[in-house]
Amino acid sequence: MSDIAPREPHPASAGLAVGIDEALVRTVVETFYAKVRRDPLLGPIFDEAVADWPEHLDRLCAFWSSLTLMTGRYKGDPFGAHLALPPLGPAHFRIWLGLFEETLGELCKPDQAEVFRVRAERVAESLNLGLAMRRGAAPLPVRRARSEQPAQPAANRRSTNSNRS
Repeated sequence: MSDIAPREPHPASAGLAVGIDEALVRTVVETFYAKVRRDPLLGPIFDEAVADWPEHLDRLCAFWSSLTLMTGRYKGDPFGAHLALPPLGPAHFRIWLGLFEETLGELCKPDQAEVFRVRAERVAESLNLGLAMRRGAAPLPVRRARSEQPAQPAANRRSTNSNRS
């Protein structure tokens, strides 16, 4: 049995609740990794590590399907896969997240983007922490603390009073 065999989304998945489906997962993954491959820092790392891009994209679709739709399609070891790469640090993960968020903004409704974004941040933080610890280095955060991030323009902020009468 393949580790990327099709499976139905779990009825309680956050992704299913906001309209994420396998087609959107594939579109996000393919669009995002096309950007990664063009990035001057990330592109060479991925191109060196990935011999078969169609197969790799299928595995990544299974990974994101498992994260967003709880399909359980992905059975791999993302941490182990990243150990073989040149040392990755917060700067790599910041670029990765920035490209991912850019892609989500182009392709997803806000609630769909949020489901992907939350999971992407967890993946980046987890990999960054694990890889730093493996190297014996003190892990630095991938994301700046909210208080250190630039203020959003008013048009982009969510209203905290939107549910109040």
